[in-house]
Amino acid sequence: MATDDTWQSDGLRFSCTQCGNCCTGPSGFVWFTDGECAKMAASFGMTPAEFCQQYAHRTQGRWTLNEQLTEHGYDCTFLRRDAEGKALCSIYKIRPRQCRTWPFWPENLGDEAAWDSAARTCPGINHGKLYPVDQVRIIRDSNHFT
Repeated sequence: MATDDTWQSDGLRFSCTQCGNCCTGPSGFVWFTDGECAKMAASFGMTPAEFCQQYAHRTQGRWTLNEQLTEHGYDCTFLRRDAEGKALCSIYKIRPRQCRTWPFWPENLGDEAAWDSAARTCPGINHGKLYPVDQVRIIRDSNHFT
């Protein structure tokens, strides 16, 4: 993806606050690959077909995780909240690439305005760990779910 990323030449900061905003909100998609499906299914002792039947659906020719409407919005089927309200991914160690690469998605990195827009709903953006621009580019370019 060709972008003018000079605005991020000093790197970008991000640290997850477990707010859950990236896992809830308007209805959307969490795309996953066949390999990711196999890992998620194995973690539940299921076949990929059983996993998809219970936790996913096909749309636009691809598989996406199910979601359910809650007081917060459309939560990913694997989002849980603890007693203090922290959002927890129940498949965190094997979550799909789309989830692992937030917020370094191409649409958030197109320009500084896009990054700042994402920061309005993600309190971890612009805080915490500094990701050097080369690392941001590697993460960005690993996104093949769009």
